[in-house]
Amino acid sequence: MKEKCNKYEILTNFGTEEELLSHISQCEDCQNEHNKMLAVSKLIQEAKPYYLKQREKIKKMKIACVMLFTFFSGTAFGVLDTNYKIIDTLSYNDGVTFEDMGFPTDEYGFIMVD
Repeated sequence: MKEKCNKYEILTNFGTEEELLSHISQCEDCQNEHNKMLAVSKLIQEAKPYYLKQREKIKKMKIACVMLFTFFSGTAFGVLDTNYKIIDTLSYNDGVTFEDMGFPTDEYGFIMVD
């Protein structure tokens, strides 16, 4: 039984192109392996435009998500801004106090307990 040549991988990684081509012309196993690699390379080149289109679609989707988030957050803050009572309550703590509810409070706004 004939042993399969394993120099193709070594020559493609560490050898020069001239060494690889001269070995491929002499060795049938490496020539078959080289033809397989060329076919894979051709398939990769054929699929490259589809991959790039997919990356472009993802980029557009990210931009659309950012724009949608900006729109909704701007709208939400706009609604809060037009309702001054909400803004005042959140900013200046001008909400209902214990004193407004009728409880006895001290100068700090805490309920006084006897």
